[in-house]
Amino acid sequence: MKIHQIYTDSRLRNFTYVIETNDSRAYVIDPWNDDLVNQVLNENQLNLVAVINTHEHWDHTQGNAALVEQHQCEVWAHENGKGKIPQLNRTFKGGEVIELSEDVILEILDTPGHSLAHLCFVLYENSEAQCVFSGDILFNAGVGNCHNGGNVEDLYTTIRDKLSTLNDDVVIYPGHDYLENNLNFTLNREPSNQVAKQWLQKCQHNDVYNNPLTTTIADEKEINTFLRLDSDEIVKNLPIKCETEKQVFVTLRSLRDKW
Repeated sequence: MKIHQIYTDSRLRNFTYVIETNDSRAYVIDPWNDDLVNQVLNENQLNLVAVINTHEHWDHTQGNAALVEQHQCEVWAHENGKGKIPQLNRTFKGGEVIELSEDVILEILDTPGHSLAHLCFVLYENSEAQCVFSGDILFNAGVGNCHNGGNVEDLYTTIRDKLSTLNDDVVIYPGHDYLENNLNFTLNREPSNQVAKQWLQKCQHNDVYNNPLTTTIADEKEINTFLRLDSDEIVKNLPIKCETEKQVFVTLRSLRDKW
């Protein structure tokens, strides 16, 4: 099994992913366009089985129609994506499992917050959780916004109960490359965070085209403000007094919206 992480060089800094199984089948997650996907398929002689969309927003689905036409593949997404996601013909609920090959499965997490039709996918190989395709819910060092059909309280609950509880060594594959800006926000809120400073330096010298940086859940607990709601420095630096972690999260999301 191999994961191809494609930086799309789009104005929204999208990532597209191709999961390659050992039997030469492929599954593409959130295709920005067909050209980028077909390049990976052709170079690796892969047969595209399905497009998988984390959610319904156009920048995650605009490659669907061309890929279906070219490969006669299926399109899989949240049941709430009906009528919103191009070519959707198989829907899922949280808790279901998709078998991609004999030794690779995807566990489906229902993850509202950024939208009400959002799924995240935890990939297991040989029964071990390897990574999570987190769409626009959890980014490297940040979380998604709630501008287009989302809800910040749902986002808080999703991050708390479904993403931050994954094993520490699970790798995060998000829908966009926002790492540098997110780290700057972390340091704005928590200036003493030395781990975030180290990651920022690494990010500034990295080639996102050929070697996108990845983080794990353990890394996120060190550098992601939204997973550090009990940090005294973060809480003290808020513009209002917050009594609960949910209030801290909501306030941070509001601050990040203006960042």
